Amino acid sequence: MNSYDQFLSPLGRNLHESVLRKMGQVIASRRGDLISFAAGYPDPTGFPWDEFREIANELLSGKDGSVLQYGPTRGYRPLLESILGVLEGRGIRADLPQVMTTSGSQQGLDLVARVLIAPGDAVLVEVPTYTGAIAAFRNAQCQLVGVRQDHDGINLEALDETLMRERAAGKRVNLLYLVPNFQNPAGIMLSLQKRARLLEWAERRNVLIVEDDPYGDLFFDDVARVSDTRPLKADDRDGRVIYLSTFSKTLAPGFRVAWVAGPAPIVERFDTAKQSMDLMCGILDQRVVHQSIVRGVLARQADPLRKLYRMRRDVMEQALRAQFGDRLTWNPPRGGFFLWAKLPDGFDCEALLAKAMEHGVIFVIGSAFCVDGSGHDRIRLSFSWPTPERIRDGVQRLASAMQPELAR
Repeated sequence: MNSYDQFLSPLGRNLHESVLRKMGQVIASRRGDLISFAAGYPDPTGFPWDEFREIANELLSGKDGSVLQYGPTRGYRPLLESILGVLEGRGIRADLPQVMTTSGSQQGLDLVARVLIAPGDAVLVEVPTYTGAIAAFRNAQCQLVGVRQDHDGINLEALDETLMRERAAGKRVNLLYLVPNFQNPAGIMLSLQKRARLLEWAERRNVLIVEDDPYGDLFFDDVARVSDTRPLKADDRDGRVIYLSTFSKTLAPGFRVAWVAGPAPIVERFDTAKQSMDLMCGILDQRVVHQSIVRGVLARQADPLRKLYRMRRDVMEQALRAQFGDRLTWNPPRGGFFLWAKLPDGFDCEALLAKAMEHGVIFVIGSAFCVDGSGHDRIRLSFSWPTPERIRDGVQRLASAMQPELAR
């Protein structure tokens, strides 16, 4: 049998794949040397290997059989209690009924889609926005409506105009999704003034905000302060914000441990929805993460990681200036993993990607992040994983791919 389309449900036929997974397949299938600016992977040299090894040896000693047992759907309770402490450090006050763990933040996005989005809904997102959210929300058969960003985050006037236009057209519009800290892909940080105004807007217009915050701890102290990254959730007095975060960027992504903090009734529905997805949490991973918190490993990670990724950012910016001068432009990243570059006039990101791969370098095309059809003059470059030498080499390869057109 060659075709199974007749057996697929309408949802099965229309599932949307994440563009980042497609890029991973391209990288895996390509032979020869390929420098990747595509994947937003943490640098494994920043993982606390010795501490993980010590924790794992103790947990796997066989003294406690529950280490390898099934775990509760909502998560390992001591970890949840430790997450309350992490949240408090970010200015967020929460109780146990308001938090749950997820298998990575992507599962949190999928729970949002399953529980809060109905077919035909309009969901508001930034332009550009995270591709994982695009995939999760589109699989819920909604319409994604983009709102432009300024240098300090989402344009609030355009946001309100878009909301009112969609509601006037008869659409149900209940959600705004955004990444306020070092946004993926644009690297933008939402200003504190806009954060306060967004909370007021959400209450006035009766909207929930899904705040995705994987990078908040990774600010660069030459251009940002911890106070600049204060989550919207920290000032949410009306239960409007559903907050997602993760240990993937600060400990290691292989553990697949993230969490949701939100109003207890919504978290309860997420818990019920999660029961049909994986039923039980990955208890070993969660216990390693819990021990990493209580032993101070997580707290010790932040400063070295900020210095590491700040250095990588500097190397990439210096290499881009050396190769392109002012012909390639970007807003300097103030944290996170990514640089969002504007191509010179006449370049298209998809055509450039094909040429770049011929020269042994890969990135993510800008149009993949834009739900309004824009972004063809943009590329996302990740500086988190390649070594400084590979960053310089990769930028030189990118310049070689662009040189014929640049020389015209």
